[in-house]
Amino acid sequence: METGNNVATETSDRELVITRLFDAPRELVFKACAEPEHWVHWLGLRGITGKVLQSAKRPGDAYRYYMRDAEGGDHWLQGVYREVVEPERLVFTWGWATEQWHPTSPETIVTMTFEDVGGKTRLKLQHGLFESVSACDLHREGWTSSVERLEEYLAAAR
Repeated sequence: METGNNVATETSDRELVITRLFDAPRELVFKACAEPEHWVHWLGLRGITGKVLQSAKRPGDAYRYYMRDAEGGDHWLQGVYREVVEPERLVFTWGWATEQWHPTSPETIVTMTFEDVGGKTRLKLQHGLFESVSACDLHREGWTSSVERLEEYLAAAR
């Protein structure tokens, strides 16, 4: 499905794929996605605030991220970086957890690829396999909002 704002989403049952063309250099887009310190500016639905609790930089590093939604709900996200190929590819695990680091959902894999397109960047984000179609749909909503917020963040950074 293609939308007017250059976002394409596909869902194959329990796997999500989002493709977006950003008017920003590949190195900048990669950095915004690969360094959790940047996530506070764009990760999550509008109205969510975030805080990096543990940062990751290279394969094997764990990250931990806290989000508070617009209704005051608390959410903890954690995972491990598996691949970091700057500025081409980023792969990490993704899982929701309690404040004490206990998983609350099955771990999934996020793969981001960054393609230079004449000074712009095509981001392809794949996330899955989810435990259910409804879990995939919820993540599609979150990631779609996130890439829209990422576009705004990148525009301000240029």
